[in-house]
Amino acid sequence: MKTNGIRAIITGTTGMVGEGVLHECLLRPEVEAVLIINRKPSGLSHPKLTEIIHADFYDLSTIENRLAGYNACFFCLGVSSVGMSEPEYYKVTHTLTLNVATTLSKLNPDMTFCYISGAGTDSTEKGRSMWARVKGKTENDLLKLPFKQVFNIRPGFIKPTKGLKNTLKMYRYILWLFPIGRALYPGGFCTLQELGLAMIHTVSKGYEKQILEGKDIIELAKR
Repeated sequence: MKTNGIRAIITGTTGMVGEGVLHECLLRPEVEAVLIINRKPSGLSHPKLTEIIHADFYDLSTIENRLAGYNACFFCLGVSSVGMSEPEYYKVTHTLTLNVATTLSKLNPDMTFCYISGAGTDSTEKGRSMWARVKGKTENDLLKLPFKQVFNIRPGFIKPTKGLKNTLKMYRYILWLFPIGRALYPGGFCTLQELGLAMIHTVSKGYEKQILEGKDIIELAKR
């Protein structure tokens, strides 16, 4: 399917980051179509939007025929490692992500794949932090897939977009930190709008790095 616009698949839209990225995609004219894949209905309706309800992200065989014809994937699905063993976290982080990505790379070789990772991810895969090792291996293995482009995106503190429903409750107590943190350590603090725009711009404008830290997110959002 030939297209000049962005046709994006987004995962994790029932979470704060995915919902914010979806919000930016629906606002931007260069994004012409969005497919979201969720385990439960989002309740959203928009002329650009198509939704697939699918419970098992480890097996996409029953929906594969609906995943072709897209040139971007914004992978925002993820869980906290708190309380999880390394094998459990590895399965829901690395195994799940690579299964989705491998399927999409076969169906859409012209796709730009953006993976929401996190500040402090360990590219060596050998550090003391379990989550950082697993995220690092996930990033490294994504870079080996035959996509047009892969970007591993590592935000730190994210200021949520006002008015969205999936903002974590804790943010109402810590948002006062954002302007202070942005002033003292700008690379560690970005807005959810900046994150969404940066992901969109990886597709439309490209970027010189495959790993985007906080300063890269802010820079790319402005382009």
